[in-house]
Amino acid sequence: MKYKDYYAALGVSKKAEIAEIKKAYRKLARKYHPDVSKEKDAKEKFQEVSEAYETLKDADKRAAYDQLGSYKSGQDFRPPPGWEQQFSKGRGGGGFSFDEVDLADLFAGLGGARGAGFQGARKRRDMPIPGEDHELKVEIPLEQAFNGTMLDLNLQVPEYDSAGRLRRVQKTFKARIPKGVTSGERLRLGGKGSKGVNGGRDGDLYLSIHITSHPLYRVSGRDLYIDLPLAPWEAVLGASIEIPTLAGTLRLKIKPGTQAGQQLRLSGRGLPKPGNEGDLYAIVQIAVPAALTDRERTLFTELAEGASFDPRAHFSEMAGEAPAD
Repeated sequence: MKYKDYYAALGVSKKAEIAEIKKAYRKLARKYHPDVSKEKDAKEKFQEVSEAYETLKDADKRAAYDQLGSYKSGQDFRPPPGWEQQFSKGRGGGGFSFDEVDLADLFAGLGGARGAGFQGARKRRDMPIPGEDHELKVEIPLEQAFNGTMLDLNLQVPEYDSAGRLRRVQKTFKARIPKGVTSGERLRLGGKGSKGVNGGRDGDLYLSIHITSHPLYRVSGRDLYIDLPLAPWEAVLGASIEIPTLAGTLRLKIKPGTQAGQQLRLSGRGLPKPGNEGDLYAIVQIAVPAALTDRERTLFTELAEGASFDPRAHFSEMAGEAPAD
């Protein structure tokens, strides 16, 4: 019988906890899945890691495997004396020959029906294989992220049929997008991935959320940013203006002397989440008219001639005296 190093196949140590073994298997199964992998010998690698996982995830099978001893992968070996009596009791172990038994069949036999024997296990290829997880990028407008929505999803996933043939299956279902979802967030839909084989659990589908660009708002996490144009006199004298939010129009008080670039925070007006609502920030911009009436030109001229305000006074303060020649 040829030895197979199941720990090396999964890239874990012999002291690895079951959670580490499970994590390693899922990573490698995704990497080598024959339907999506471009790796060389992906099918063989997928079978190898699946076989290793099926043995090591089971406490009894793992204990039996560990008592076989350590060998190099592919090395001929025989179980230690008494191993078959200890671990194959009731499964045809008495006087059994290991000469033509594959290690995978041996451990499949440990989990089979009592009295079936290793020869019967050798013929079975019914190890449970969990279905593949999949990830789907979903683009939604900001309004749907704010209010939540239901999406109709159509996708094809690879699955094995009862004969072990890999095929693509069309799946159609609805997915609820909760209020306040953010870009980059991953939503898990349990059991919506590929179907498991031989009783293995169905895979999961992960929705990777991306919020599309908006003509008014910029999104950063749960916070929203909007440019707020103010007329020069509104910034100088103060004003009461209306500002749009995703929940409706809101009246905002502008204090006298408001500066360009100033951020006015509207608490809780960003993307919603109980106890962690985002905020809306209005970024002040001073907007000037592109064209003036005669009356407006006169008023601006009078202001320019009579005003004492110098927006560049700090230039002369910082310049100092010019160096002498």
